[in-house]
Amino acid sequence: MAIVKCIGILTSGGDAPGMNAAIRAVTRTAMYNGLKVKGIMRGYHGLVSGEIIDFTSSSVSNIIQKGGTILKTARSVEFRTEEGRKTAYENMKAAGIDALVVIGGDGSLTGAATFAREFDVPIVGLPGTIDNDLSGTDSTIGYDTALNTIMDAVDKLRDTATSHERLFFVEVMGNTAGYLALNGAIASGAEAAIIPEWETEADQLSELIDQGFRKSKSSAIVLVAENKATGGAMGLAERIKREYPQYDARVTILGHIQRGGSPTATDRILASRMGAAAIKALMEGQRNVMIGIRDREMVYVPFAKAVSRTKSIDRENGELVKILSM
Repeated sequence: MAIVKCIGILTSGGDAPGMNAAIRAVTRTAMYNGLKVKGIMRGYHGLVSGEIIDFTSSSVSNIIQKGGTILKTARSVEFRTEEGRKTAYENMKAAGIDALVVIGGDGSLTGAATFAREFDVPIVGLPGTIDNDLSGTDSTIGYDTALNTIMDAVDKLRDTATSHERLFFVEVMGNTAGYLALNGAIASGAEAAIIPEWETEADQLSELIDQGFRKSKSSAIVLVAENKATGGAMGLAERIKREYPQYDARVTILGHIQRGGSPTATDRILASRMGAAAIKALMEGQRNVMIGIRDREMVYVPFAKAVSRTKSIDRENGELVKILSM
């Protein structure tokens, strides 16, 4: 196996609070161990277009507290083609990069797995996504910050919901994963969470109405994961108008506000530990693995498992929402 002397770092997919902390940790841990570091701008797009710059320790100064990513991120249609990936590999080798650290979600790690397989490139991934939907890790970089953003927003919305005695549907991110909606509901004291994982089992809106959420309360807040299966907050509000016109429903879509903001201490620490672990993994000869955390310990998760979508929702938390909303 070739000796790794130079590391390339890129961030891909949706930005997540804590990505900068991870970039900082990867860079400084690599330099501490005598490795050179190159920053790749705009994710795989930058790898294809050759936007590669030298990194020094000062390149990552004063960024741990910043949201977003100093390396930027962008979609890359070219990287999805064999020709585009070949160009990316040639640019990587021309820059003297021996291995990559890819920070992103399932799409980013799927791309990394394909690239590693085709060109035998050592790659270590870091789970950077607010959705917390990657398997093999208890948490992902950005999830805790997004959860706190949701909690803060719902705390403010409750004042209006209570004053006007309304039913509020609050749409949060998550796409195919309901972690933000479910745990956001627990943290904010919401009356219910409607998530895609359970939509095929029951009509969650009917259950909410049938169990009489207004018997002891004059208002209610329901967190909804953005997904076709749930209908989204707008779809549920339309159903309320048609099927339950006696209720006054309102919609708040938090949108990309959930991705922004200064990362929490939890995300800064997690990103820092994972960044350092990525360099350790490469120095140990690991490749094509994602750094995960299980029971507070860093672990190596094969890319195939990380993006397998087998991470399950804790049903006890669903029951807890119902119990605590009485």
